[in-house]
Amino acid sequence: MISRLLALIAMPIMAYFLAKSVSQRFSLTPRQNRILFVIIAALLLVGILVVLGRLPIQFVLAPLSALAVFLMRMLPIFLRMLPMWQMFKSRSAAAKPREKGQASTIRTEYLAMELQHDTGEMDGLVLKGTYAQRRLADLPLEDLLILYDECNEDADSVHVLEAYLDRQHPDWTELVSESHERQQVIDDSAMTRELAIEILGLSEPAVKDKVVKAHRQLMQGLHPDRGGSDYLAKKINMAKDYLLKELQ
Repeated sequence: MISRLLALIAMPIMAYFLAKSVSQRFSLTPRQNRILFVIIAALLLVGILVVLGRLPIQFVLAPLSALAVFLMRMLPIFLRMLPMWQMFKSRSAAAKPREKGQASTIRTEYLAMELQHDTGEMDGLVLKGTYAQRRLADLPLEDLLILYDECNEDADSVHVLEAYLDRQHPDWTELVSESHERQQVIDDSAMTRELAIEILGLSEPAVKDKVVKAHRQLMQGLHPDRGGSDYLAKKINMAKDYLLKELQ
């Protein structure tokens, strides 16, 4: 009797932590969370009925055994169909229209730069300094050059702002004195999953097809004829390589 009571207390607790762990690990959507809840609730109900003796264990084991036998018999067919399914899935993904309004964000110490996938347009929010909380698009060139001086202590911020200035004010370098030489060293700071997803403008789960598609769209927008930037291209490549390596 005591063992049954302990089992009845332990089962809901275990079910709660199991659902929480699965939801956090796989970043489930609200709809997926509801489905997971229904499945766990059904399994929990069956477990309680078995513990209380209201449902013979054979009624649980018999369907599971039949399902296991079915899967073992069908496994060779599933394995043969898998390449065809992957090919169909890839073609379906390639045939989907390009998403509208998708954007990527590159965050540095001084700037949060946004790049629109559709148009290749760039804009950003100043995070620090004299012009904090102001949009780059609202700043005249003179103010942007002052911001450029303030960013000199952070290589990432310098390169991001240079990319914006190259696109919006192609002749800006002519207004900069020799003491303000443009920095040429690319900062190869450690990439993280969160940073890579933010750079590519993705959301979880970041699967291989999404990573490749976002990278291709971004690199098209960074073509030199569209005001491309070697620094931004390097960051985007680093983000793609990191996620693809992680997915292997």
